[in-house]
Amino acid sequence: MVTTVDRRYAHAMRPLRYSINVTLDGCCDHRAGFADEDLHRHAVENLERADALLFGRVTYEMMEEAFRPQAGAGAGPEQTDPFARAIDAAKKYVVSSTLDRVDWNAELVRGDLGTAVQQLKRESGKGLFVGGVKLPLALAELGLIDEYEFVVHPRLAGHGPTLFAGLSKPLDLRLVSRLELASGAMAMRYEPRR
Repeated sequence: MVTTVDRRYAHAMRPLRYSINVTLDGCCDHRAGFADEDLHRHAVENLERADALLFGRVTYEMMEEAFRPQAGAGAGPEQTDPFARAIDAAKKYVVSSTLDRVDWNAELVRGDLGTAVQQLKRESGKGLFVGGVKLPLALAELGLIDEYEFVVHPRLAGHGPTLFAGLSKPLDLRLVSRLELASGAMAMRYEPRR
């Protein structure tokens, strides 16, 4: 009898997945892409593949401001409701040397980044999900990201920021899937070639 192994579940540790929106000219400013219902649905599906989120301070504060329920605050666009509920409910780990405390179902990650993230990956579960720009660069340098997803929007932004500026050496990736969204954006998932 031949048994096949699904590579998504072949990790000894729970995988760390990274996803980012980027324009054709490399801009990863969160305001540069198309934030439609299809994109938010795809983001919710990504969040459902993880037990916890890993953020740097900037991404944590941006997400908290945009998606944490506020008493008496007006509702955001209806298309973002499922994403807002998913991110609000998710366990969050925040890497920061400047924050003294966090809440919103979050805890601070202190000490050596590599050691701390390896410990989180050793915990049982479906996976960890990371977003942002600076923290993923540090995690890529340490070889800790198991899957990269680039949601490439058919737009030229004409400005930055860009991804992985300052990466010390090239990182070769292998395409594992792609999905075209209603806006024409392409979600492409890659694994590092090891």
